[in-house]
Amino acid sequence: MVVKLAMTYQSTRGEDEEAGYSDIVLKGLASDGGLFMPRIYPQVSKTDLEDWRHLSYAELAFEILRLFATDMDEDTLKTMLAGVYREDVYNNGRQGEDFSRITPVRSIDGGAIRILELSNGPTLAFKDMAMQYLGALFEYILAQKKTELNILGATSGDTGSAAEYAMRGRKNIRVFMLSPEGRMSAFQRAQMYSLDDPNIFNIAVRGTFDDAQDIVKACSRDAGFKETYHIGTVNSINWARVSAQVVYYFKGWLEITEKPGEEIDVAVPSGNFGNILAGWIAKQMGLPIGQLVVATNENDVLDEFFKTGVYRVRDREHTFVTSSPSMDISKASNFERYIYDIVGRSAQRVRELWTELALKGGFTLNEGEMMQVRASGFVSARSTHAERIRTIREIFEKEGLIIDPHTADGVNAARAYVREGVKMMALETALPAKFAATIREAIGADPEVPPSYAGIEAREQHVTVLDADADEVKLFIAERLKQ
Repeated sequence: MVVKLAMTYQSTRGEDEEAGYSDIVLKGLASDGGLFMPRIYPQVSKTDLEDWRHLSYAELAFEILRLFATDMDEDTLKTMLAGVYREDVYNNGRQGEDFSRITPVRSIDGGAIRILELSNGPTLAFKDMAMQYLGALFEYILAQKKTELNILGATSGDTGSAAEYAMRGRKNIRVFMLSPEGRMSAFQRAQMYSLDDPNIFNIAVRGTFDDAQDIVKACSRDAGFKETYHIGTVNSINWARVSAQVVYYFKGWLEITEKPGEEIDVAVPSGNFGNILAGWIAKQMGLPIGQLVVATNENDVLDEFFKTGVYRVRDREHTFVTSSPSMDISKASNFERYIYDIVGRSAQRVRELWTELALKGGFTLNEGEMMQVRASGFVSARSTHAERIRTIREIFEKEGLIIDPHTADGVNAARAYVREGVKMMALETALPAKFAATIREAIGADPEVPPSYAGIEAREQHVTVLDADADEVKLFIAERLKQ
């Protein structure tokens, strides 16, 4: 059994108050502007992994998350996870799937690539895997602390709906979700804006996702505003969400491997870097992962970095609107956590790099730091719209399987890095129903829509459009909380 040590958390920029898991869940962003990280990564052995092969998803989630949430009662955590990871919650996927597995796996390309299906939850996107847990966790902690939480988040498409569906109707929680006006698919907009729950507020920002994300960070850095209005976050900057995503890397490994210590490679469509960061953390914990393949679209900031060592964010005018919109991100928040590890967990070095990023719009790692990047196992690839369409069409014609455009980016990248004798696992990020226009272009037919979402685009929508201005968003929140 894994040895459980008391876990405390520190900021990537130096704040160190011996905070526990329950403390940082509600904080989200550290007060110094950094992101919380565990003081050490818990270690999992080959024996532990073999002992876990028979576990259900909820049972496996307990074994992983108990190592991070050491200040929580274990029976409470186990009960919470059993209530979250249920077949009747994660049953919105393709007909014929075994939903009891929560994250089924299927093979393509003659078995060269395995797709880990993460999109069978309530909003048809991988974000549900962590967000449903976060909803239950928030409600529990708020009840214990006898307080409330006003969640301020930003979404490029899937985080927002996953958060809203996880938090709707929960006690002592309100959600204020920012999204870039006109930059999500019609299905994604309808999924969020059709909600009429009194604790859900949708705000469309005139700008990009990065603009919306900057507003969230600006509000989080305003200590007075954050404290007065009990502001928290569910974006992947929240450590509890990242830690929950670590679980499905272990589950995927257990599903596709056959012998102890077998190494696999993983390809992940990446925007805000939270999903693949969870894979990096799993690797640091001892999961046998070789390559971590970062898949980007035309917004290729991360691809450029892993090939050159230059991290150069794009401004609004140079952030493209693409057919994989959830990846239309040019400033990846969770990238700071990875760099923190790469520079030897030096908060001073992180502060230097992020100051340079703020002043100059980018930074370049030195040669020693780039040696650490190369040794970390990260590689990358970039996809275009034409490549997405071709990949979707090829897989449909060969396998009879329809994948969404983000997963197509992941498969395209995976194909570039398949190694003989090493299994490649590509992470599915959404169901194709969310991107019908792109699917029609690729295969000439509409994707299957789960019955619960039939006609969703025709439903009445509830959204407020605001300028990309933090003060305007703060005023909107303050006015709604006075009502």
